[in-house]
Amino acid sequence: MGEGLVWTNERRVLERDCHIFKVSTIHRVARDGREGDFVEIDSPDWVTMIPVFVGTDGVERFVMERQFRHGAEKVTIEFPAGLVERGEDPIDAARRELLEETGAICGKCTLMGRVCPNSAFMNNHSNFFLMEDLQLVGSQNLDDNEEIDVITIPVDQAIRLMGTRQFDNGMMMLALGFYLRSKVTGCI
Repeated sequence: MGEGLVWTNERRVLERDCHIFKVSTIHRVARDGREGDFVEIDSPDWVTMIPVFVGTDGVERFVMERQFRHGAEKVTIEFPAGLVERGEDPIDAARRELLEETGAICGKCTLMGRVCPNSAFMNNHSNFFLMEDLQLVGSQNLDDNEEIDVITIPVDQAIRLMGTRQFDNGMMMLALGFYLRSKVTGCI
């Protein structure tokens, strides 16, 4: 179904290597002979972790991060997230990023969903993991230009703040959507 919609790649030209992604122009030909040049962003896959625990007060909480985001030019509150290294399994990347950014490990890590962030011009996937049975085992091990405050937020508060002020990151909205789907339907 839809086979006639597929365009054939004729050639690919790397336009720029931007460290965290590459920009290429791809010349493609449609089945009916139409031709065009299309921009593609080649990025490693991403992981977003949804670390959740029940506090001593009985309230379910997310472990989140407060950090300055250069693209938005503001401080945001987000779930821990990062890039999947070449050859790395996404679940291993999720565990690694959680430890590096928060100093925590999890006893249970479940894939909640996998999406294309923007299939119009990006070729990567974003993976969302529920992280449970958390244990703080060390301190942060951040990259040179990272500065992250680790915070905990009651789940109901994070849901109420979705899409507002500091909670406006699209990947975080998807993460909350997967979390809510699991709560409403009982399936992950």
